[in-house]
Amino acid sequence: MPEARWNLPDDPSLEWLRSRAKQLRRAFGDPDADEHALAVELVNAFDPGSPSEAIQLSRAQRVLARAFGFPGWSRLREHLETLGTFGRPMAATGEDDSPEDRLLRLGTLNYTQWSDGSDARAMLAQDPTLAVGSAHTMAACGRAEELAELLRDDPAQADRQGGPHRWEPLLYACYSRLGTGDAVRTVQVLLNTGADPNAGFLWRRFASPFTALTGALGGGERGEPPHRAAVALATTLLAAGADPNDNQAFYNRMFTPDDSHLPPLLSHGAGHPHPSVWRNRLGAAYPTPEQMVGEHLRSAAERGYTERVRLLLEHGVDPNTVGYHPNLGDQTAYEIAVRNGHREAVGLLASAGGRSDRLDDYDLLLSAAFAGDTRGVGPLPDLPARRPDAMRLAAEQHGIAALALLVDLGYDVSARGRCGTTALHEAAFRGDSATCRWLVDHGADRTAEDERFSGTPSDWAAHAGHEELAEELSVS
Repeated sequence: MPEARWNLPDDPSLEWLRSRAKQLRRAFGDPDADEHALAVELVNAFDPGSPSEAIQLSRAQRVLARAFGFPGWSRLREHLETLGTFGRPMAATGEDDSPEDRLLRLGTLNYTQWSDGSDARAMLAQDPTLAVGSAHTMAACGRAEELAELLRDDPAQADRQGGPHRWEPLLYACYSRLGTGDAVRTVQVLLNTGADPNAGFLWRRFASPFTALTGALGGGERGEPPHRAAVALATTLLAAGADPNDNQAFYNRMFTPDDSHLPPLLSHGAGHPHPSVWRNRLGAAYPTPEQMVGEHLRSAAERGYTERVRLLLEHGVDPNTVGYHPNLGDQTAYEIAVRNGHREAVGLLASAGGRSDRLDDYDLLLSAAFAGDTRGVGPLPDLPARRPDAMRLAAEQHGIAALALLVDLGYDVSARGRCGTTALHEAAFRGDSATCRWLVDHGADRTAEDERFSGTPSDWAAHAGHEELAEELSVS
């Protein structure tokens, strides 16, 4: 079967897919339809057969399923059922929450709205009995002895879903940020009683499982903190059979240079084949182990996390892996490091066999500018037009010195890069006040809106939790 043409949209519905299949069938049978040529191309690519003027709906459904990477319509339907079974809405608040549910919602990571847990701890101080209200609150609060006693009488509670997110107790233990009790002992009690070390859920039905391991390791786009016993919890889960190839854990930990997650994952076989209940459930929608560690290497190369690059290369990750995330396209880790001006990472990747015949003079010029090497910086024709993303990249990866060099090379301080994002958007998201002020002083447009979210730099700062910077950048 040919490679998939498309990825499923976020939170897909069966009704939407049925409608698309009907559209495909109609377009195939109508030579005057705008999408007739595409429909014919898809049928010929994904279900070639004898020519005909019309196709049955079942064939259109099969073609559509294969275009999304599934062998047939029934397998696509099974995938949607998996999303429904394990998907969780992950609301930050609940109108009908009991006190125990409110405690759990406020005291655990939900990747919707982060709280530092202080409100939940205040609830516990006011009513300590909340901690032992159920197996779920005991798990979140680290009440290992009370939980062990409860499970001796009713072992089935070790895997019973409940609380505001319909999680198993193990998930509340690993996503808890209350900082109370003995979390490691609590997790061990649950595992000894039969809790599944690969327990997890699909955040808002996205096909990337948030497992117990994901919760323990923390991290994410907004910097959610790891559990205070993250490494010990991860080691305990992995020893009990948790899959070290945890895609969401790798993704969440790519945003900071903290490498504490890597030794336990790599020592338990990350990057190599391992039994995976989530791959069995999600099939091709879940990346392979090689893709996961390769993508982690690419993101480390992009950010210049030299020690992470070193660790992954020592583990045998291929420096020429192309990965799968669309933001980085088909670039290898070596190419990414060069194009982002991270020279130490470039050296490590080159020594490990990184190579490319796709780097040109523009790439090398910008690499020097990002690295602040004025000796390697000189004009090239139409540089801003050929590499429009450079200002955004400089703000994301480097800072004022690189931005100043780019301005000298002819870039507009408000130049728009990927998805209409400006340097000021990126600096605001990072909470880099000094770079934001430099950009504004040099004429950066504070009203610019990106194309994906229609957000201003102030909105980006607010989304990342930088409230004072958001206020400073506000134009109202």
